[in-house]
Amino acid sequence: MKKSLLTLLAVVACAPAPTTAPTPAPAQAPVAAASAGSGDRPLPYPVMESQGFKQGVEAGTRTRTGKPGAKYWQQWSEYDIDASYDPESGILTGRETITYSNRSPDSLRAVFLHLHDNLFDPASVKNRPVPTSGGVTIRSVRANGTTMAAIGGQSPRGYRIQGTIMQVPLADRLPPGGTLTLDIEWSLPVPPDGAPRGGRNEHAAFVSYWYPQMAVYDDVNGWQIDPYLANAEFYFDYGNYDVSITVPDGYLVGATGTLQNGARILSPAVQQRLARALTTDSVIEVVAAGAGDAATVAGGDGNVTWEFRAEQVRDFAWGTSNEYRWDATRANAGDIDGDGTDDWSAIHSFWYSGGTSGWSAGARYVKFSIEFLSDFLWPYPWPSMTAMEGPASCGGMEYPMMTCIGPRRDTLSMFGVTLHETGHMWFPMQVGSDEKRYSWQDEGFTQFNEANGADVFLRGEATDLADARQNYLLLAASGQEVELMRHGDLYPNYTTFGIASYMKTAMVLDMLRSMLGEDVFMQGFRQYGRDWQWKHPTPFDFFNSMEAAAGRDLDWFWQSWFFETWQLDQAVASVTPAGNGTSIVIEDRGLVPMPAQVVVTYEGSRTDTLAVPVDTWLGGATSATLTAGAGVTKVEIDPGAMYADIDRSNNAWPRM
Repeated sequence: MKKSLLTLLAVVACAPAPTTAPTPAPAQAPVAAASAGSGDRPLPYPVMESQGFKQGVEAGTRTRTGKPGAKYWQQWSEYDIDASYDPESGILTGRETITYSNRSPDSLRAVFLHLHDNLFDPASVKNRPVPTSGGVTIRSVRANGTTMAAIGGQSPRGYRIQGTIMQVPLADRLPPGGTLTLDIEWSLPVPPDGAPRGGRNEHAAFVSYWYPQMAVYDDVNGWQIDPYLANAEFYFDYGNYDVSITVPDGYLVGATGTLQNGARILSPAVQQRLARALTTDSVIEVVAAGAGDAATVAGGDGNVTWEFRAEQVRDFAWGTSNEYRWDATRANAGDIDGDGTDDWSAIHSFWYSGGTSGWSAGARYVKFSIEFLSDFLWPYPWPSMTAMEGPASCGGMEYPMMTCIGPRRDTLSMFGVTLHETGHMWFPMQVGSDEKRYSWQDEGFTQFNEANGADVFLRGEATDLADARQNYLLLAASGQEVELMRHGDLYPNYTTFGIASYMKTAMVLDMLRSMLGEDVFMQGFRQYGRDWQWKHPTPFDFFNSMEAAAGRDLDWFWQSWFFETWQLDQAVASVTPAGNGTSIVIEDRGLVPMPAQVVVTYEGSRTDTLAVPVDTWLGGATSATLTAGAGVTKVEIDPGAMYADIDRSNNAWPRM
């Protein structure tokens, strides 16, 4: 989910023995002899795995190589949903059949589902203001054909709803390899503008987190049933969806998945323009402003049903309006199926803003995003990607194969949020981490990918990573920072959450890339994604993946930047003549150990690069002495400002 930089800034104001020192990265320049001084400082201790991850390793579902274990398993669901939406009242009614496959080695006494839109029930617990427009009404539940009632005096074994979580007890345990069928009928008022990540206004409705959805049961923590409180995001399993959405004639629908009945519901002219859009790199206006009434074939009862199918996705969302324009084109997604030829994905943009809006370039921005990220990471795997203009409360929000973005965006803002939300199609839509407990594992990775894409699009003029570093430094200096390894609902405020999850993580990845080198970093980053595509990686899987690529222990790096709020402060302490050369003392005044690259400038502008390896600081030293030649005119640590040093005023001599 994208948040603006201005929003983030507005609010700011007994240990185990230390790990064996890792082998330093090969220096890019000769490493001068270093002498360690003395001083007291905490040393990073080894990363402590969670108990669940350790048990996963012991059970064979996880490994310490960064790859899934030979016995890795994951649950699976098939959804068949039929929904009807009345734009006048805002009421959505639906019924669904969920076929849930137990691929775990455990017998399940009960299953749990999310009712995310119960957040809008006045009685539900929340950690930010939201409209209290009403929650989900469950009308009927059947488990394997047996009707169940809500738990109460007459039904001691019925289903139970607590906030946004629904528990369904089973008459017979669901054994390993068994299948459960749930039939549920429900209704809800689609919340108004102001509802996080969706809602409706006078122009359109974007319907998100709207159906009873299976909770994750995984190999590390079992049932993940943390309630939805509005701030922290989501953790979902994968499945296939067949969804029918009935709306009034003249309303267009964009959704996760591929439209199955376009030949029956779209007018011949719309079908022709849509077919042309999928064979050209140009953006085609499939439906013009004000042409919605003629875009669909009128149904006999004044309604039209749109049918979609989505495969291998973790959620399903959709939006509708009778004011939508519809632009379309295609994007080169790379060689998805490995047959040696490039594959193409359809690009759709549904929008209602005026012609001066950044939305007029929406389809072009989605196309660039898919093509850049398919090259930077790995090919986009789905047949389509949709950007949809929703109410302001959409902000910028990701869903499988689509994003909802609010109105009133200028061109540059529209580009940035489109690139970011499209980037989420990789993390977490393909690499299905737990966003609720480790928000950095999807937001920070996507912020990093966005920054790299913006740099390409803006031809080297983007400042995203520099801005991320500056935002982190401001928060760190304020004393309000909290550690990255924190549940998304337990941050003290949105600023600390946002800067940690987005900005700090992107900055840390950039520092790691600088330290390991582009090739090694990208090899590890991509391999992590490929290994955990369609699976549920934990932070420890990511740490292990990157260590495998680097070929060395990086516990000191993870511990310093992810588990602590330590700060980096390296300084040029002194530069003095020494015989026929120059003695340079580098001090490590902060708590984060990082290798120091020291650029020495001599008379005549000749330069030399010396280095203090991280082993020096991991050995407990707080100072190191480097020997350079005579005639030194300038000494600077990290002149490219690649590392987030809290006080750069002491990084250079003479002092600036």
